[in-house]
Amino acid sequence: MIDYNSLAAIVHAAEEKGLPISETVLQDQAENLEKSPDELMQEMQDKLDVMRRSAKEGEDEKRHSASGLSGGDSYKLSLNDGISGPFCHAAIRKAIAIAEYNASMGKIVAAPTAGSCGIVPGAILAYAETKLATQDDNALCLSLFTAGAVGMVIAKRATLAGAEGGCQAECGSAAAMAAAALTELAGGSARQAGEAAALAIKSILGLVCDPVGGLVEVPCIKRNASSVMIAIGAAEMALAGIESRIPVDEVIDAMDAVGRSISQDLRETARGGLAATPTAQHYPV
Repeated sequence: MIDYNSLAAIVHAAEEKGLPISETVLQDQAENLEKSPDELMQEMQDKLDVMRRSAKEGEDEKRHSASGLSGGDSYKLSLNDGISGPFCHAAIRKAIAIAEYNASMGKIVAAPTAGSCGIVPGAILAYAETKLATQDDNALCLSLFTAGAVGMVIAKRATLAGAEGGCQAECGSAAAMAAAALTELAGGSARQAGEAAALAIKSILGLVCDPVGGLVEVPCIKRNASSVMIAIGAAEMALAGIESRIPVDEVIDAMDAVGRSISQDLRETARGGLAATPTAQHYPV
């Protein structure tokens, strides 16, 4: 049985089996949940399908949130090729599309939260669109098991909630999950996936949660875009053999400690940060 209190332990278990994190976790979950691997893969396929639909529907230029604070930005990105290259451009576009779709009451996969819902799917769907010669849903679903393993460890060692740990707990965790998933998709080892997760969290450490008007729209949606880029950068570094000098479990513990030290005004209460600016005061909390 895998110890989901430690990402290092999961990496070690995968290395002992000679398998990627995804297959190690899939076997373990199948045993614990008394389901077959095929059943769990189908459940993940269902989640992947929701991710795809939300990315597509979110690009509708006419779809806006009830508040009027968000909508149409992903469509603007679809009008040009951007400056960051096909993969990065697609990841940003999809991350915003899914987050905008969530704000307009569309059905999304909280990965791991609604406020960070565009980061993991934005990363893997963009990778599939620009880096894979043929559609390989099996590989994408397996990468989501890797992402899920990272999220489970963070949930146990720290928190995934912005109200408890700031936006670092939401977008930071999602970036770590996406970085690990991308690393595995690109052929990286279990150890490299763990390093990618650590590198991603370190880059978002201390990020506050300051939703304007108390709504998960501003600045949350744009942070999905910036966080998916952090995930890509972390995966790129890990795949090159760059390691985090601080072990991944200690990085997660540091995130937890930082989150606990953040002022309550900067933890989803809409009383500080951008939510306290003069412009933000026009929107009701």
